[in-house]
Amino acid sequence: MDNLPILAGQALDEIREVFNRIQPGTAEKMCSELLKARRIAIYACGREGLMLKALGMRLMHLGLDAHIVGDMSTPPIHAGDLLLVSAGPGFVPTVMTLMEVASTAGASTMIITAQPEGLAAQKADVTIYLPAQTMANDTKGAATSILPMGSLFEIVQLIFFELVVLELQKRTNQSFSEMRERHTNLE
Repeated sequence: MDNLPILAGQALDEIREVFNRIQPGTAEKMCSELLKARRIAIYACGREGLMLKALGMRLMHLGLDAHIVGDMSTPPIHAGDLLLVSAGPGFVPTVMTLMEVASTAGASTMIITAQPEGLAAQKADVTIYLPAQTMANDTKGAATSILPMGSLFEIVQLIFFELVVLELQKRTNQSFSEMRERHTNLE
């Protein structure tokens, strides 16, 4: 693949452009919500789910009480807790159902999405808007990314989450060594 450096450059330019369009204060808002939660339950489908699982692991490394919905050890959610979900395309039935369960239990809900006008974002207490192409806007000639389907959104999520972790690390006054001490030894 002789054009790999060119394609990589185009993809990196797209990622940079998304970050240039993220509203100032977005990461800080997410950090504040995560830090004020007693417990954090995390859910998303597909590749977005993989990105949120990566965030969940880092939140655990920071010593936050974070759990992945669907794991057998995930505790119940109550008032003071936060359900963090992702629905890049704006609507995912499972996400909507879990948000309703969390709200009924008195928990707050925060969504990561590329469709802030979507039904899921309208139901969430907090919306984190990452303006990147998803599967909701990659059809019928509307695609603008060289990456397939929702890849741009998912890559932006991973980078954004790692930057949020850096801010959380600073706010909690922790070193990378302290975070590393919480990393599993069962690998």
